[in-house]
Amino acid sequence: MKVMKFGGTSVGSAERIRNVAALVQQAGRQVVVLSAMSGTTNTLVEIADYLYNRNTDGARETIKRLESKYLKVAAELFASEEVRSQAEKGIQDTFTALLGITRELFGPVQERIVLAQGELLSTRLMELYLQEQGVQVLMLPALSFMRLDAQGEPDLPYIKEHLLPLLEQPAQVYLTQGYICRNSHDEVDNLQRGGSDYTASLIGAAIGAEEIQIWTDIDGMHNNDPRVVDHTEAVRHLHFDEAAELAYFGAKILHPTCIQPAKYANIPVRLLNTMKPDAPGTLIDNKPEPGTIKAVAAKDNITAIKIKSSRMLLAHGFLRKVFEIFESYRTPIDMICTSEVGVSVTVDNTRYLTEIVRELKRYGTVTVDLDMCIVCVVGDMDWENIGFESRVLAAMKDIPVRMVGYGGSNFNISLLVRAEDKDRTLQSLSRYLFL
Repeated sequence: MKVMKFGGTSVGSAERIRNVAALVQQAGRQVVVLSAMSGTTNTLVEIADYLYNRNTDGARETIKRLESKYLKVAAELFASEEVRSQAEKGIQDTFTALLGITRELFGPVQERIVLAQGELLSTRLMELYLQEQGVQVLMLPALSFMRLDAQGEPDLPYIKEHLLPLLEQPAQVYLTQGYICRNSHDEVDNLQRGGSDYTASLIGAAIGAEEIQIWTDIDGMHNNDPRVVDHTEAVRHLHFDEAAELAYFGAKILHPTCIQPAKYANIPVRLLNTMKPDAPGTLIDNKPEPGTIKAVAAKDNITAIKIKSSRMLLAHGFLRKVFEIFESYRTPIDMICTSEVGVSVTVDNTRYLTEIVRELKRYGTVTVDLDMCIVCVVGDMDWENIGFESRVLAAMKDIPVRMVGYGGSNFNISLLVRAEDKDRTLQSLSRYLFL
């Protein structure tokens, strides 16, 4: 059995829902994971913002506008008057409940209930449409098996225990919601990082799926940014670690968190395009391809921080003190380079930058470089592959490089450059590595 996940743009209209339904019917017995229709989650966030600000009129107006959108989709989607009426009633019930929330004291619990409605609506529309087409479909309510533990991480044993019995019931298509779950207090919650992709990966790992398919409107991962570099190509195969590097450093098609369950369960992930269903896409698995450079990705909005101190020379505990400052402000570090008299790090979250810099000044002179960019070259970067790093550095001969990260992973070389040099860097690396 395979797991097929479809993103918001893939189910963003009546026509798109029909296209996805056709793909699902051709695939046979599958678990299908759906995101909310494109734009829905943003609108639900807007509704929550109104309610936090006690603007119930704004919330109600936005709710009615979103309801109209769904009623229009239902009118276009269903041929049967009976099924259309059934869908319309379900939509109206959902939005009546949302209007009811506007009369309650609003907090995080209510917010998560509001945000869950998009996936519940999209799966209900798909369920009714598949039934109208004569497909034997079984709804697997995500809130009945997808659960977080006390640390806020997916509880895989619980997921497996409560999901597998549901799959014993006969059906051609098992349909469920992405993104949403329950937490350890049995409250409605969500997976946040990676959303529906994460759901698909967790389900695939729980059931031992043959393959996890992530369907979007993008033709797999590309070897460079097609907006900047001409003649880019989709990468047809990646190791899980290569995919994680690309996802983290700017390839938006897949969230890095989603890769882990599939990697550890040794289940291949295939990225496919709903607009080009016959295209091979990108296959991600645990099989390495020695001696190859796969792709280049870039991560914007990076800030570099340098701490220079003569006291660092042979000073025991210096790095620990530096890292503890970032930890205390819950600010992850992307890159790090050290010397005998200093350390440079990069961050992409500047929320507490002022406080961090103030505390770092206790240990040395601190300089901050804003508007930076990390460019990551991904492939088989084992240190014994002679010449790979020299090709990367040769491409940078006319571009100033603030930091270089090499050796922390066998799958990437990272370069920190000014944001204004990003395009030149990507184009130069493409010429030296792929042409």
